[in-house]
Amino acid sequence: MKIIALLLFLLPPLTLLAALPPHSEAVPGGIAIIDLGPAHGTLPVLYYKEQQVMVQQNQGRWKAVVGIPLSTKPGTQKLTPAQGTPLTFTVQAKDYTTQHLTIKNKRKVNPNPQDMTRIRSERGRINAALAHWREATDVETRFILPVQGRLSSPFGLRRYFNEQPRKPHSGIDIAAAEGTPIRAPASGQVIDTGDYFFNGNTVFLDHGQGLVTLYCHMSRIDVQSGQTVRQGEVIGAVGQTGRVTGPHLHWGVSLNDARVDPALFFEDLEGLLSHSQR
Repeated sequence: MKIIALLLFLLPPLTLLAALPPHSEAVPGGIAIIDLGPAHGTLPVLYYKEQQVMVQQNQGRWKAVVGIPLSTKPGTQKLTPAQGTPLTFTVQAKDYTTQHLTIKNKRKVNPNPQDMTRIRSERGRINAALAHWREATDVETRFILPVQGRLSSPFGLRRYFNEQPRKPHSGIDIAAAEGTPIRAPASGQVIDTGDYFFNGNTVFLDHGQGLVTLYCHMSRIDVQSGQTVRQGEVIGAVGQTGRVTGPHLHWGVSLNDARVDPALFFEDLEGLLSHSQR
């Protein structure tokens, strides 16, 4: 017992070992991890593109974990602290591939005026959820798979629906049978749920410090707004509601209101998905 007590005493505080995302890549749709110096005093407050950014304490140092929007141009970017001198980091260019999809329901490609009224109303609600900020000191940034399935569309694709250009793919699509359980990849709070024109049945999870995940096209929703969920807890099931070509989960990650590649939160996302199909 004395040996165990000694080992526990020698272990560093958990905050010193706070896990950062397994991968970082300072590109559009990526994550920049910026060293802010020794972790003394209070948690630093910094902003990127007017959005507060996540700061984690790791190995005795403050680290800013910054989401980079897909629309960001390559070059020097500025990180502004609440107090002190601005910091800079460099975003590199990245080319994403092109995808052409055929949507049978033409209204999901060219909505009518009534549809557009609904879409505009929903857009504000979606944007508010993705930009949500909640103070938290213990943010899980190493995820588990939300669903067992096949990676059908990776992040960042330049998309064409019925040969019409649309915004880049801001998440990943995991194809799975309708009704397959969807699980929370990390602990968090449900900040909103709903049935949206494009996204279908959708859940938004807030994991703290501007890290928000969303789950679209679900056949059913098993959680309610305000509910706390643990990593691995079932939040719903795969479906084909909204704008889809078949049953799948569209899974997105937002960090400081920037849509970033979910693969960055795994050691090997494609390997995990390949293994889930065996």
